[in-house]
Amino acid sequence: MNSLSAACVRLRAEASHAQQCGLERRAMAPSSRTPSPLPTPTPPAGDNGTLTFEVAEAAAGQRVDVYLSESAEVSRAQARRWLEEGRALVNDAVVRPSRKVSEGDVVVADPPEAQPVDLVAEDIPLVVLHEDADLIVIDKPAGMVVHPAPGHASGTLVNALLHHCDDLAGVGGALRPGIVHRLDRGTSGVMVAAKNDRAHQMLAEQFHDHTIGRVYRTFVRALPKSDRGEIDAPIGRHPKDRKRMSIRTQSGRVATTRWVCRARYPRSGVSQLEIHPQTGRTHQIRVHLSSHGMPIVGDPVYGRGRTQGGKSSAPESLDRPALHAALLAFDHPASGERMEFSAGFPEDLAALEENLEAREAQAAAR
Repeated sequence: MNSLSAACVRLRAEASHAQQCGLERRAMAPSSRTPSPLPTPTPPAGDNGTLTFEVAEAAAGQRVDVYLSESAEVSRAQARRWLEEGRALVNDAVVRPSRKVSEGDVVVADPPEAQPVDLVAEDIPLVVLHEDADLIVIDKPAGMVVHPAPGHASGTLVNALLHHCDDLAGVGGALRPGIVHRLDRGTSGVMVAAKNDRAHQMLAEQFHDHTIGRVYRTFVRALPKSDRGEIDAPIGRHPKDRKRMSIRTQSGRVATTRWVCRARYPRSGVSQLEIHPQTGRTHQIRVHLSSHGMPIVGDPVYGRGRTQGGKSSAPESLDRPALHAALLAFDHPASGERMEFSAGFPEDLAALEENLEAREAQAAAR
C-alpha cells in the first residue's frame, strides 16, 4: 500500500472510530473559534510532506483541481499535474482533474520533493533592530524578496542572512533557512528570523496560534466614514487569475483584518490606516482593503478597485504598495520575555505623508 492509500485508510478509520464513540469531527474544535471552511492540512503520521484535506460543504461541487489548488495554495496547473501523475487521490482513487468533489471526500496529495537550491551568502546591508543567539530582527526594505524563488535566485533576505549569520544554514529547512514568516516584496518593515531550530519552531508556533502582535501602517485611496472597522471574509485564489488572491472564492481560508483610521487627507482622497491583522493569509491586507473600497496607494495588483468617499488624487510616484509592517511583538523563544520592535516609515512613505499633509495645509490656508 503506497503512502497516499495508507493516508486515506487512516483518515477513514479515524472517522469511523469517532462515529462509534458518538463523536463528531466538528466538536473537536474549541468553541471560541470560528471553524474554517477549509481545514489546515496536516501530514498524516509517518508521511512527511503528505497533505490531507476533507471537503467541506461549502466547497462541494468544485472541480478537484480547483479545490486542490486553493487548499494547497499552489497554481491550478501544478494541482492538475499532481492529479495526472497520481500524486493526488480522491477517496484513495486516481481521478480526472475535472471531477467534482463532494462533501466528505478525502483528498490526499503527495507533492514532489523540492529541488535542491544552491544558496549563496551575499554581502547585502541589513538594518538590524535586534540580534541575539536565538534570533535576528530586521527592518526589511521594500523591493527585497524574502527567499529565493523562480526569477529571484539572488539578492534576497535569505542570501543576506546567510552572510550575516554564520550558523544559519539549514535552520527551519534547507530552502528557506531561518525564515519564520514573510512580507511581500513591495512591503517594508519589521521581520524576525530564527538562528536555530528550537527558536524557529517556537516562533512558528506563535504565528500559527496568532499570538504574535502585528501592526501595519498604510495609505489607502479612500475616505472611510467610520473611524474603525473589521473585515471578516475568507481569502482564496482568484477564480480567474490564479496569481491573485480574492474574497470571491468558495473555499477560502478564514481571514480577519481590523483597521483604525489615523488621518484623512480630503484634498487627495487618501487616508492613513493602522492595520491589525488577526490572521496571516497571502496578500490579506491588500485584498481585504481593496474589496471594501479602500485600495492601497501604489498597489499595482489590487489598487484599482472602487473607493469610498469619492475619487482619489493621490500622488502616483510610488512604485510599490504603500504598506509598512510597523510593529512586531512576540515571546522570546528562550526567555519567554515579551519583546516588541517597531520601525518608522522608510523614505518613500515618509515623503508621501509629508506631501499629503502639505496639500491639506495649502487648502486650509486659502
